[in-house]
Amino acid sequence: MELHNLKPAKGAVHNSKRVGRGEGSGNGDTATRGHKGAKSRSGFKNKRNFEGGQMPLQMRLPKRGFKNRNRKDYNTFNLFELAAIAEKYDVTEIDLPFLKEHRYIQKGELVKILGNGELDKALTVEVHAFSKSAKDAIEAQGGTVKIHE
Repeated sequence: MELHNLKPAKGAVHNSKRVGRGEGSGNGDTATRGHKGAKSRSGFKNKRNFEGGQMPLQMRLPKRGFKNRNRKDYNTFNLFELAAIAEKYDVTEIDLPFLKEHRYIQKGELVKILGNGELDKALTVEVHAFSKSAKDAIEAQGGTVKIHE
């Protein structure tokens, strides 16, 4: 066996069917496409989800749920997380530029402080929103709360 006498196994290669080449070929007239209908026409392309004119499945099923366009998604930080951040960086002021700089949030994200945990020192916190318990806890320690516009 050498490169010049290699060939596919017997029966592995088929000649393509030559359709629409006259009645004598056996594949003339309708060219194996059957009679009439979209699939027999040239340029037919089956659209995704098309079910032959029958009402498609995604239209038969009922719509569910509701997405509020005006919903605001906040990144939340609890008091114990604020305490850990203040301890780690030895700061008394936490605001949005500080959180962005240390990669706790990304640009344009909203931040809300929640009241889970305790603070051990006075902090000045400026973010978009506070829960009532978080605000009370920060002010009880002698810290200040500012709402960022």
